[in-house]
Amino acid sequence: MARIEKVELRMVDLVPKVKRTDAIQSFVSQETPIVTITDSDGAVGTGYSYTIGTGGSSVMRLLSDHLAPRLIGRDPDMIEAIWHDLEFATHATTIGAITAIAIAAIDTALWDLRAKKQGLPLWKLAGGAKDRCPLYTTEGGWLHIETQALIDDALAAKGKGFRGSKVKIGKPHGAEDLARLSAVRKAVGDGYEIMTDANQGFSVDEAIRRAARLRELDLAWIEEPLPADDVDGHVRLSNSTPTPIAIGESLYSIRHFREYMQKGACSIVQVDVGRIGGVTPWLKIAHAAAAFDIPVCPHFLMELHVSLTCAVQNGRYVEYIPQLDQLTGKHMRIEDGQALAPDEPGIGIDWDWDAVKAMSIAEFTTAITR
Repeated sequence: MARIEKVELRMVDLVPKVKRTDAIQSFVSQETPIVTITDSDGAVGTGYSYTIGTGGSSVMRLLSDHLAPRLIGRDPDMIEAIWHDLEFATHATTIGAITAIAIAAIDTALWDLRAKKQGLPLWKLAGGAKDRCPLYTTEGGWLHIETQALIDDALAAKGKGFRGSKVKIGKPHGAEDLARLSAVRKAVGDGYEIMTDANQGFSVDEAIRRAARLRELDLAWIEEPLPADDVDGHVRLSNSTPTPIAIGESLYSIRHFREYMQKGACSIVQVDVGRIGGVTPWLKIAHAAAAFDIPVCPHFLMELHVSLTCAVQNGRYVEYIPQLDQLTGKHMRIEDGQALAPDEPGIGIDWDWDAVKAMSIAEFTTAITR
């Protein structure tokens, strides 16, 4: 039986390719913790997660001081047991982003290791529902972008076969959001989806008011309209509008998702593997959503989410935001606006290790061995 012999930790700080702004913040830096696990058979698995510019050092200290040492000597196939042991070991700091981000990098590395040893791509190992999934793009829809540029980007994406574009909302007055979105809808026509994202920027009453103004545009969804912990507010909003309400980017526990689904507080689940704690809880939430007939449209991390979205039957969209180009060789394959599931065993990310090592922050680079 193989045992975990070495855990290597690195963090790369990536600068986004484009300026990213939304209703409450700017995304100026992507701290990317990377965990590589080697077992006694010599098999290697790599996982990663991310922040949007803060907390990366805390994630790395949690990994190096508390989580990674607990992996040494463990059977890497005991993924469920390891996940629960790590969660319990950090019960005083869960549930929250720092712990979830740290555990996610480990859990994803273990799934990568298992898939490679079994000679299967992750999407087949985790379910194998389909080999491709439609894309929508977010990179051209940030809040600071002028209306004509929104239109140009959406038309370009439509021309490439993408199924939709996301436009950030949360301008000072609802009339501004309505004008921008109306111009995009007029340009792309009725057959192209327009997603919107408020990034938790509204109160309940304001969200209800704006959803009513936007109803005529037949939006694919309104994402994170309210603070993520306001479940009852989402119930009120969902009951007030026919427009689907999407949540999940800022939830860190399967129980939070359960509450949203049980109360009818959402109609789209956007569970993020990097924020929920890895592949293990991601799959549980996706299968729970299927029981409620709720589609899964995961947030961010397209290079990893293509495999998970293709693993489950209710995986509907992958969000196109390129983020790993500087650290990888082959990139995610796209045909006719669809992301193709990787053929290679593992999570399907072709790491350029020379680039990863060159860009790693020395302070957070360490190896833990038996």
